Amino acid sequence: MPVISSDQLQKQYDVVIVGSGAGGGQTAYTLTMEGVKVLVLEAGRSFDVQTEVAMLQWPSQAPLRGEKTPDKPYGFHDCSINSGWEIPGEPYTNAHAETESQFKWWRQRMMGGRTNHWGRISLRNGPLDFKPRTRWGVGFDWPVSYEDLAPYYDKVEMLVGVFGTNEGLENSPDSSPGVLLPAPKLRVGELYAQKHGKKVEAHIVSIHRAVLTKPQDVDTIPAKLHPGNGKAQRILAESMRTRAPCFWATDCHRGCAIRANYDSQTVHLRPALATGNLDILPNAMAREVTINKDGKATGITFIDKITGREGHAKARVVVLAASSMESVRLLLNSKSNLFPEGIANSSGKVGKYITDSVSSSLGAHIPAFEGMPVHNEDGAGGPHAYVPWTLLAQNRRGDLGFPGGYHLEFTSGRQMPAVNVVNGIDNRAVSTSVLYGQKLKEEARRFHGCQLGFGAQGTMVPNDDCYAELDPDLKDQWGIPVLRFHWKWSEFELNQVKHQQTRIRGLLEALGGKVSKAETDPAKAIKQGGTVIHEVGGAIMGADPKTSVTNQWSQTWDVKNLFLADGAPFASTADKNPTLTIMAFAWRMADHLLNELKRQNL
Repeated sequence: MPVISSDQLQKQYDVVIVGSGAGGGQTAYTLTMEGVKVLVLEAGRSFDVQTEVAMLQWPSQAPLRGEKTPDKPYGFHDCSINSGWEIPGEPYTNAHAETESQFKWWRQRMMGGRTNHWGRISLRNGPLDFKPRTRWGVGFDWPVSYEDLAPYYDKVEMLVGVFGTNEGLENSPDSSPGVLLPAPKLRVGELYAQKHGKKVEAHIVSIHRAVLTKPQDVDTIPAKLHPGNGKAQRILAESMRTRAPCFWATDCHRGCAIRANYDSQTVHLRPALATGNLDILPNAMAREVTINKDGKATGITFIDKITGREGHAKARVVVLAASSMESVRLLLNSKSNLFPEGIANSSGKVGKYITDSVSSSLGAHIPAFEGMPVHNEDGAGGPHAYVPWTLLAQNRRGDLGFPGGYHLEFTSGRQMPAVNVVNGIDNRAVSTSVLYGQKLKEEARRFHGCQLGFGAQGTMVPNDDCYAELDPDLKDQWGIPVLRFHWKWSEFELNQVKHQQTRIRGLLEALGGKVSKAETDPAKAIKQGGTVIHEVGGAIMGADPKTSVTNQWSQTWDVKNLFLADGAPFASTADKNPTLTIMAFAWRMADHLLNELKRQNL
């Protein structure tokens, strides 16, 4: 069972999964390792991480020296194909003209989805994040607790390989002993921030990221993840041996030919294919979930993007893992006599309560970094440290004007210099307007690496004004109705951004930084909805079918053999990046699905 074309589909599968990213890949892995026959439908083309990434190329080897373009919003070398905010032939709309009321939607049409592009930051949701209504009096309590998910966080971290340290923080949970890989050493800028950040009670620690810092333990991990399953243990061990530890030389956003960092193809799809239980159909644009007269899902109707023909994949169980908004679109487009407003939408909540990370940023020139001796500080292609949220006492007292919190990410050091390395530094003796020749080179060397900035990512409370619906008129190039977004930040998010800006400024000044001009209006400082690319929700889980779309197993209330495995069931956004939690929920859901298949309940 390999990567196939649409004319090679089997008559029926046990499970069809839409999407090959974090949730789809994890679900496929879990099921195929236990003998389930699975089909994965991927809207993008096949992609080989070993041969197609440009991880070691210089900017001079790329068109426009690697500068971003409409089809490469993060630069030519970014590991993305047919991706971005705007994809030709695949529009979406916003209901309002004002920028602050608009949502920007990033799509990634390629095998492995967004796992090819992301920064691999892998933070666990904490106990408070699952019970915001109980703890803070706002939002929705999830129908699960941290304790329900903790074993699956351990499993995912062992499988994908996550480095970091256990810090004993209340709402940023530790991993079980022996699960995390060793954290890399902090760079000079990170050590400097750690030392001086204490002046303003900034607790700077090693971040958790899905990057191998040493070979995985093939002698123990396979048996822990697949007890009693010798075939699965052997396949996983062989797959782990193909991954090399990071050699600290390149940006993880470029992709990783040595498979040191996690992506779905490297970790999930390769071993799943090795079981012989997986077919993958690329270039298959899912259009709708089909159902029978009894209200059970029967499969997925899709458009073959190569031939333009319509096809149908039949299965006993359907799992949507196309990314939260794409799964919402599929649900809304799957209309029938039984579900005139979209499948699994008897509650009317499909498309509702979209959330994203609440984010703003601020940077500074750090004089202490001027003229630093040249040294190697490449590291693991991204941050080694971050500032977790520790102001829970203020949360409990209600001092802040917003629930939950935010963490701060930052990167220091001498990344690949740009041609404007001496621009934007106003607080120094020499004006850039008179620089040229030897003096320009000296100043470039002096100021390269002197900038440091912090970016916040925080909790968003779901509200009634953030939702997606089908556009009444517009369709994509395959005739599929597109999404129309509504967006509005509440006072909670605006208060949080105001706090972010004040706290970051104080932290930068504690480092001796000469801070750039800050935006005092939080409505202008806050990043536009969707631009952090952490959108979740739209088919939230809950304990009541009247107010939610899925139960605690990400199983839709209305259609028992229809499951979700991406961020759509998230009841809110925590101050943590969502991908690790997506995988943990997907593994937990897949285990439940396996048990239901064995009991003939599906």
